[in-house]
Amino acid sequence: MNSTPQNAAPTAAPRLAYLLSQHPAVSHTFVFDEIANLRSLGFHIETASINPPSTSRPLTAAEVAAAAETLYIKHTPLLRVTSVFCSTLFTRPAVFFRGLLAALTGVPFDARRLLYALFYFGESLLVARWLQDRGLRHLHMHFGGAVATVGRIAARAAHVPYSITIHGPDEFFDERRFLLDRKIADAAFILCISDFCRGQLMRIASPAHWPRLHVTRLGCDTVRFAARTPRAIAMPVQMLCVGRLVPAKGQRVLLEACALLARRGHPLHITLVGDGPDAPALRAFAESSGLAASVHFTGSLTHDETRARLAEADVFVLPSFAEGIPVALMEAMATQLAVVSTYVAGIPELITHNADGLLVPCGSVTALADALELLLVDSQLRARLGLAARQRVLAAYDQATNTAHAAELLRTLLSS
Repeated sequence: MNSTPQNAAPTAAPRLAYLLSQHPAVSHTFVFDEIANLRSLGFHIETASINPPSTSRPLTAAEVAAAAETLYIKHTPLLRVTSVFCSTLFTRPAVFFRGLLAALTGVPFDARRLLYALFYFGESLLVARWLQDRGLRHLHMHFGGAVATVGRIAARAAHVPYSITIHGPDEFFDERRFLLDRKIADAAFILCISDFCRGQLMRIASPAHWPRLHVTRLGCDTVRFAARTPRAIAMPVQMLCVGRLVPAKGQRVLLEACALLARRGHPLHITLVGDGPDAPALRAFAESSGLAASVHFTGSLTHDETRARLAEADVFVLPSFAEGIPVALMEAMATQLAVVSTYVAGIPELITHNADGLLVPCGSVTALADALELLLVDSQLRARLGLAARQRVLAAYDQATNTAHAAELLRTLLSS
């Protein structure tokens, strides 16, 4: 039976435009899932992306479908760019000059910075036209860097409110270049993925803007990433690291720790899932350290392929130098793997040391080797931490639960 009162007007679906740096993106599957889940909860979402999808691996069928409905700013033909620029200037001069003012305000008088500002302005005009043509009245971005710079200019030009989900830590490394204080001040609201993230924004923002900062935690699909069947006792213990091969993820420290463990006499096998600019150097280090036979580099994998690797592992390790809260860690914990990571940013909000995982100081080869050694030699410790890890994710980082909470918050914020 329909319980809606006869005279009640139907509730309009919340309409959102998402502007992303890259969509779909190999390392940002949480954004892809977020959009799909919000749509399933009644949101109307349209997507634009500055960059086309990565070609480091084939797209899944769902990603192909998402790409087909996404506007790609850098794929816009030059004729269309010229048309939008000229028509905006001559038929919508208020839009043009609002955007230009937003692009140039606060930018240091430096040729390179001014050139970037004008480039962002050009991209923002395409986004502003898309917003207006599609009748989209709120713009949302993930991450506070360049994509949010373009989005802020576009929103100011189109005269629509905007919001940002801030993850960290990149935004915090150069907050002046990213004009983070202006973005917070101008935004309708900011979503923060952790208490640590919100605290960093409170450090930057005026206290008058603190009420706009809301914590909305990410999560993982705890049904899809179900508790795995533990492997039969076998040597060596299978270690797994999932993350882009970049300095911030700390894979070099991990390989140095593995070399130390090998010198201590432990048989080793570790799989590194991911790709990135550090790949050649990491492969060379593994070769020169005598680890070539013990280290397997898979390159980028799909979500399903990564899930299969988790099912084959005994220990998950992510020795990051800088993070938000990695979804890769949540997924590993959801499968009941014992995890090792670092006391960095929001990670201690996810993992309590020696309760549902092990934490070590970032950059310490010895501390990382010692923590891994505990897990290599103690299957009961692995089992205890793995059981607790899944319970922790179910309690606080379940994707369905956290998306539902975020949806309710968004409905309230968008209607206020």
